[in-house]
Amino acid sequence: MNTNDDIIVGRHAVKSAVSSDHEINKVLIQEGINKSQISSILNLCKEKKIIVQTVPKSKLDHMSDVPHQGILAMISPYEYTEIEDFLSSRNRDKFSTIMILDGLEDPHNLGSIIRTADAIGVDGIMIPKRRSVSLNQTVVKASTGAVEHVPVMRVNNINQAIDKLKDAGFWIAGTDAKKSVDYRKMNADMDLAIVIGSEGEGMSRLVKDKCDFLIHLPMVGHVNSLNASVAASLLMYEVYRKRNPLN
Repeated sequence: MNTNDDIIVGRHAVKSAVSSDHEINKVLIQEGINKSQISSILNLCKEKKIIVQTVPKSKLDHMSDVPHQGILAMISPYEYTEIEDFLSSRNRDKFSTIMILDGLEDPHNLGSIIRTADAIGVDGIMIPKRRSVSLNQTVVKASTGAVEHVPVMRVNNINQAIDKLKDAGFWIAGTDAKKSVDYRKMNADMDLAIVIGSEGEGMSRLVKDKCDFLIHLPMVGHVNSLNASVAASLLMYEVYRKRNPLN
């Protein structure tokens, strides 16, 4: 199993990485692959003078612990966005939205959240350095390349980062089942940072205390929680719906 964070696998993810300004060391393709199916990637590599190397399938299998579709890109380590750079460069002509992921551990959940964030124009993702999944190859694969288009801030102290967001005018919305309001009543006419807690424990107490208000997703079935990426997606689309009414 390969645990390096500097490998991207899968055709969509590799194409997105090659299309971006991310520095690519080389692209590896499987022997016998139908090159017509990856011609757009090969053309981009030729245009950008990226080395393409043909290797046995066994080499790709050894380098990746997720399905690779016969192609793999070796990249420079992902560059996280500094919170100060994010705040100074954000578009102030519209309300901003940030998703704060407090202790998310499943890389598939993070990748899915980044994919949805890109789909509806969320401005950024924030994760802590400790007790959290990082941007590894599984995350990039699950995001289908969206990680190249959504800034991800990795902070040492999430509570201090929240203070910086508040100083910049953001309101912090936490997700919690108790003493909270229905998410459909949430006001989205402001710069928002929405906190999604970890899969098992939810938000930490200190982060919860930092929140300006709490919201919840109503449950009428037999389970009392949703998958973190599903909950995040519902909240992101609710913000989008409120800010972009049909009439």
